[in-house]
Amino acid sequence: MDGVPPTTEQAITKPAGHHPVLPTRVGVLLVNLGTPDAPTAPAVRRYLAEFLSDPRIVEIPRAVWLPILHGVILNTRPAATARNYAKIWRTESNESPLRYFTREQAAQTNRQFDDQVIVDWAMRYGTPAIADKIAALKDKGCERILVVPLYPQYSATTTASVTDAVFQSLQKMRWQPTLRVAPPFHDARPYIDGLAAVARRHLDSLGWVPECVVISFHGLPQRYFDAGDPYFCHCVKTARLLRDAMGWTDKFAPMAFQSKFGRDKWLEPSTEDTIKNLGQNGVKKIAVITPGFVSDCIETLEEINIAARETFMSVGGTSFSSIPCLNDEPEMITLLEQIVRREIAGWVDPS
Repeated sequence: MDGVPPTTEQAITKPAGHHPVLPTRVGVLLVNLGTPDAPTAPAVRRYLAEFLSDPRIVEIPRAVWLPILHGVILNTRPAATARNYAKIWRTESNESPLRYFTREQAAQTNRQFDDQVIVDWAMRYGTPAIADKIAALKDKGCERILVVPLYPQYSATTTASVTDAVFQSLQKMRWQPTLRVAPPFHDARPYIDGLAAVARRHLDSLGWVPECVVISFHGLPQRYFDAGDPYFCHCVKTARLLRDAMGWTDKFAPMAFQSKFGRDKWLEPSTEDTIKNLGQNGVKKIAVITPGFVSDCIETLEEINIAARETFMSVGGTSFSSIPCLNDEPEMITLLEQIVRREIAGWVDPS
């Protein structure tokens, strides 16, 4: 009858053909950089093609860059990079360390919450793709999704690229979820405390004492910083807070930047030059910590623990150690849980 509210039974009766109504949940998507699906040249070529095609990564006009990428780089670099991945590949699960640890981080963080929250993971480049995982969370009833870029220090090349992909994934959605993106955590106390705890445990296990600990971050072209990217400043603050937590001096723990690519001037000093200079000046024992990465990956396990070790030994070093990343240590799970609880406040029942 007109003007009469429907009964409860009438209110919940769905018309024929209505879509299923799922319990409302909150989704959390942890996102890291990406990885090839296999340590082979074809798999690396596919991965590098996607990665290096991103204008956030290479800020060169497409008309100039793409012929170089497809005409030179993708025909020369994949084989060598595949050999480096093969050195660190986790054969027991047939995946890269980055994929393994990101998956573990998501699974263990998910266990810190009840069924109202679903924690999943994706890669910015390669698989599983951000768009696929956002769609999957939405299909599970997640009308609100928190995206957590797993980069402690913000950069347009990393964090911004993730948010680009996230919002692009919504463009074809009829019913878009509500989104939040977690901020960088370069100076978060649980992050600094976690770095310090893992570093102490590792250094205590060595059986020798480093004369120097190099704090190595991934590099960035200098012109990106000049254009306003805050990455360098975030790295400086992380290094300062880590030194304070460990009781290290600037001289004992210098900051450096690794992974230079191309001919542009990059942030300095370089990790390779720093390590080489230490050995040439009589330092025999060093460790390297990489607080720009939350998971061990090709940059830490091959570039630092293998290549940088060889460099140091070639100039007179006798002892070298790479301090592990937070990986799936309890400190990492605590950090992620705290980030998630803070960022989904108001979305879930605090009880």
